[in-house]
Formats: sequence, structure tokens, C-alpha cells
Amino acid sequence: MIREAYKRLGLDDEVIDLGESVRSGLKERFSDIDERAEANQLKVLAAMQKEQVSEACLLGTTGYGYNDLGRDTLEKVYADIFRTEDALVRPQISCGTHALALALMGNLRPGDELLSPVGKPYDTLEEVIGIRDDGDGHSSGSLKEYGVSYRQVDLKADGSFDYPAIEAAIKEKTRLVTIQRSKGYQTRPSLSVERIGELISFIRNIKPEVVIMVDNCYGEFVQTIEPTEVGADMAVGSLIKNPGGGLCPCGGYIAGTKICVENAAKRLSSPGLGKEVGASLAVLPAFFQGLFLAPVVTASALKTAIFASAVYERLGFPVLPDSKEERVDIIQAVTLGSAEKLIAFCEGIQAAAPVDSHVRPEPWDMPGYDAQVIMAAGAFVSGSSIELSADGPLREPYAAYFQGGLSFYHGAYGILKSVQSLKNKGFL
Repeated sequence: MIREAYKRLGLDDEVIDLGESVRSGLKERFSDIDERAEANQLKVLAAMQKEQVSEACLLGTTGYGYNDLGRDTLEKVYADIFRTEDALVRPQISCGTHALALALMGNLRPGDELLSPVGKPYDTLEEVIGIRDDGDGHSSGSLKEYGVSYRQVDLKADGSFDYPAIEAAIKEKTRLVTIQRSKGYQTRPSLSVERIGELISFIRNIKPEVVIMVDNCYGEFVQTIEPTEVGADMAVGSLIKNPGGGLCPCGGYIAGTKICVENAAKRLSSPGLGKEVGASLAVLPAFFQGLFLAPVVTASALKTAIFASAVYERLGFPVLPDSKEERVDIIQAVTLGSAEKLIAFCEGIQAAAPVDSHVRPEPWDMPGYDAQVIMAAGAFVSGSSIELSADGPLREPYAAYFQGGLSFYHGAYGILKSVQSLKNKGFL
């Protein structure tokens, strides 16, 4: 029955056999993921019950958004889940980069220095920081323009922290440390919450008062604890990734200490207004229900990532992480080695989508990146990377970064469709 369904969707027997063989060896891994998802599901449920989420919380507000019961309750739920003093969860936060920019710009002042002890941050943050100009030789609106300096310490070749270099990089003016949990467009290991905790402890021993922010994108609900439970002052992310459960139409979050969250809120609205304004409109049902489903949806994305790793390992492509490694985010990198193969991979993912499957993705000059990027994202929510998606910059080593899958069944088909695309073009 399943074989015939796959054939109707364009897979041949060889590709179907590959998928069946790989899946048969992953049952134990998938059982572990289900157990973790259950623990996270109960954590979310407990937070919603504690904060007494009610039908009235789903109604929303307009205009200024004063006294928005649902919005304020949702932020309490996030604070409970992340074990923080406060949280900012708003549809007005347009994406993960916006959330990170708010957290940075709200908590840094002229003369401060920002430190990244895990190497270069994600491409879209380069212009926020001022590492790269906006294409016109300027860095308009960047931290650099406002007098905030930047320093980074690269990871060692084996992916470990360079502790002596980090200690030397922490100066009197070091105000905020940013730690990116996911690999971004790099072929380095993503960071577990435990490793992040070890790094935070090391930094705190050198400078206890420094503010520590974790870019938590793609990592929420992958483990049973979050970075704010191991000492981070802020965890920051997007609602069209893991915590939105595939239902949030937009938005981002910042969970952390009361002062850090309030500073970010003042940057989002204005001094004197902070968290008090910001209408929730009609998004609250999706925000609450998406959060409720997030642990299960994240588990599906994790299973899909492991399946992708195992399939492409079998085909001889370098993958990171490999199919046996412990997972700390939902991203799977597959190094394809050429622009043509990267494009073929993404074409296969797009062809597997429920929305815009007939569209052929093409590389383009995407804002915030220093190379053309190809993106496959046939999603119900535009750009949602908790849904089946893949992207990558057209530069060496031509790696595809695959993530998402609202259900494992769809995710598995997407991976096999990418294999079929490579095969049809003569690359396999």
C-alpha cells in the first residue's frame, strides 16, 4: 500500500527500498525521541495549567493592546517553560533575527563589547553587529554604528571551546556574550544544553555580571531542558520554528531575566511603554495551540533529520551530525559538493511539499546573506522552517541544511524525493 503511494508520488523502487532499509534500523532511536517528547509535552501542559489558560485568553486585542489577558498569560507560560523571570512573546517580532537584534540592542550600550565565544554567528546577524556592511559600504543601524564593538573566539578544529582564548577575550567592556546553539551555515557541531552550561559556568567564573544570551533557534524541545536552566540570562528564538508547532503564523520570543526582557521590550515598542503595548489581534489561538503541539512536532522533525542523515550516509555523502550522534537541534547538514547537486536536492524537497510543489526553487540574493541562497519551503506559513524545508548558500562546501517536518511520514517522503531528484539528474 505504502509502496504504491510512493510510486504515485514519483519515487522508483530503488529509492523506496533505500528508505525502507534505513527506517528499519532506526526504531530504537525513534523510541528515545518519543520518550523525550512526552516529557516536554507534560512540561508544556503543566505550565498552561499553572497559569490558568482559559477561553478568554484566546480572544486577543486591537489598538494599543492594553490589558491583553491572553498575551500576558502566554508570556507567563513561556517563562514557566524556560524557568525564567519573564518572557516577551509577540507577533510584532518578525523573525528570529529580529528577536536577536532586539535582545542585543536592548541590552547593549555605546562603549560596550559583544563577545561570541563560538565563532562567527549566523549570516543574518553580521549586519546587525556590523561585521559586514549592507552592500553600500555602510553598516546603517548596526551595533557598530552605535559604538558597540565586537570580538569573537573561534571553536577549535575538533569543535571544542578554546577556553584560554575565551578568557583572554573577556575584557572590562565585555557586556554581553552571545552563544549560538545551532550550527547555522557552518559545518561545526551544534551545542547541547549541557555544553552551553559548561561554557556559561566558565564565563561566569571570569566575569559574573556579564549578560549571556543564547540563540536558541532550532533547539527548543529537542532536549528536556533549555539554556536558561543552565545559567543563560536570555534564550531567544522564532515562533515559525520549533515553539510555534507549525501553527504560529509569525512571531518571536525572548525568555529571560526581568531586566533583560524589559530592555528588549522597550526596543520593540519604546521607553515608557515596554511590554504594556502590542495588540495580539487574532493570533493567540495559534500561539497557544502551536506551543501545546510543539514537543510532538519537534519530535517529528528530529526523526526526519535522523532519517535524512542515515539515508545520505548510505549514499556516501558527508553528513553532520551523523545518524548515530545525539541530537541537540533539528538541523541536518548534508555536504553535496557542487552547486548543481545542492540545487537538485532543494528541488526534490520543494517537489515534496503540500504547498507550491509545482514551483522550482532558484538561488537568489537573499537579504542578510553574502552569497546567493537557495531555499525550498513549500509551507503553509511562509518561511516556516519547522515545516519541511531545506536551504543553503551557493558557496563551498555546497551543503544543504535540512530541517522540519510536521509529521515524520511527510519528512521521510521529502528526503526520498530529494534522493530521487539527484538520481534523475544523474548524480547518483
